[in-house]
Amino acid sequence: MSSPDKTAILAIDQGTTSSRAIVFGQDQSMLGSAQQEFAQHFPKSGWVEHDAEEIWEGVIEVCKAAIEDAGLRAENIAAIGITNQRETTLVWDRKTGKPIYNAIVWQDRRTSEFCADLKEQGLEAEVTERSGLLLDPYFSGTKLRWLLENVEGARAKAENGDLVFGTIDTFLIWRLTGGKRHVTDATNAARTLMYNIGENVWDERLLEILNVPTKMLPEVLDCAADFGVADAEILGAEIPIYGVAGDQQAATMGNACFEPGMFKSTYGTGCFALLNTGSDKVTSKNRMLTTIAYRLNGETTYALEGSIFMAGATVQWLRDGLKIIDDAAQTSEMADAADPEQSVYLVPAFVGLGAPYWDSESRGALFGMTRATGPNEIAKAALEAVCYQTRDLLEAMQSDWGDAEDTILRVDGGMVASDWTMQCLANMLAAPVDRPNILETTALGVAWLAGSRAGVWPDAEGFAKTWSRERRFEPSMDADTRKNLYAGWQDAVGRTLSTKS
Repeated sequence: MSSPDKTAILAIDQGTTSSRAIVFGQDQSMLGSAQQEFAQHFPKSGWVEHDAEEIWEGVIEVCKAAIEDAGLRAENIAAIGITNQRETTLVWDRKTGKPIYNAIVWQDRRTSEFCADLKEQGLEAEVTERSGLLLDPYFSGTKLRWLLENVEGARAKAENGDLVFGTIDTFLIWRLTGGKRHVTDATNAARTLMYNIGENVWDERLLEILNVPTKMLPEVLDCAADFGVADAEILGAEIPIYGVAGDQQAATMGNACFEPGMFKSTYGTGCFALLNTGSDKVTSKNRMLTTIAYRLNGETTYALEGSIFMAGATVQWLRDGLKIIDDAAQTSEMADAADPEQSVYLVPAFVGLGAPYWDSESRGALFGMTRATGPNEIAKAALEAVCYQTRDLLEAMQSDWGDAEDTILRVDGGMVASDWTMQCLANMLAAPVDRPNILETTALGVAWLAGSRAGVWPDAEGFAKTWSRERRFEPSMDADTRKNLYAGWQDAVGRTLSTKS
């Protein structure tokens, strides 16, 4: 009997509101896919949690469904790549693999007071120097501390070595390998507030500040590495896990942003813009994050990153909160139909504001409404808010990086399917916006990591040559209009910022 063709790659994309799996062929075409949403839990104002068991079960279901959709069997999969919502924090029992509490999501703000206390102690500069990050509830470290302090018996069990910490990638690998591997990659480690991104090690001083036992932490590997083998009984065959990266870093690679100076911005639940700075670990003067873009063959490439907490999640709010839309696609038509004479601004600070403001106490607000304001104007303001916030990020990063007059933004994520939003983005940035042929660049990025290590996909240089755009959006707004609209946005944000910021 001839051996099965093993050239397909399975990419697991575990996101904030859904899990999906995509099977890619050797030519990088999408052969099959499946997606499943899961519940969002909001136990208190500003708290966001996920049921890790629901995530695990959903991931396995979509993996099997995607392989079936591709008309393949598990034996045809050469390797698995995993990309994940970053910073979302889990602690589970080393022996049973059972979580001790729900996953605390990256959006969660329950540790705001603790972060403020650390700032008052004058610790933020030291934390930033070591981790590249700011003292904000966004990151995993303070969430982990909260779990140790607030789940009964957790602190003692952790210090005895009975509990382990991980972000979602680590949890999935643990489960896929039957508990044999407790590992993560450098990009996920870099988002924990516990990792020294210059020395590429868990940082003893940061662990001391957060009071986290070292024995809880996973081993940190390159993005393309041997992360273990998925047990045969889970997916139907033993499959090596060869690629792992946090979602935004995966999208950076999926967009082939391998050269210093290249920008990408992903529009999913949140919006995340990364600027590749090469081997330079650039310290931001504008409260951008310094992070690891990827680590390959032991060599670290750095990035500046700006984070917007609410992008697609704002559209979700229009659907689930205000109930003024049934489907995200309606927002473009509504924005087109909005009254052009109204200047309505939505500042979507539902869970605080991210970069460059980093105001965890700020809350969402609508400005400029009149009696004539209706669903169309609010939908338009929601889409425009994403574009204004992207300009906030890119202006700050350009200031840190230096002159970048010829910026071209490569975009991906669910929101980029909206032509209206992408044209608005180009107008607000006064720069071209390139939408790729393959929009699922997050999954594509880890598929490339896994595929290249498995020997069925090309190296970075070869992969970059395959990247192609579906459409370029050129700016078409006059400078005065752009200036006035953005000034209105800055005024709205200023009115929203808390007195603590």
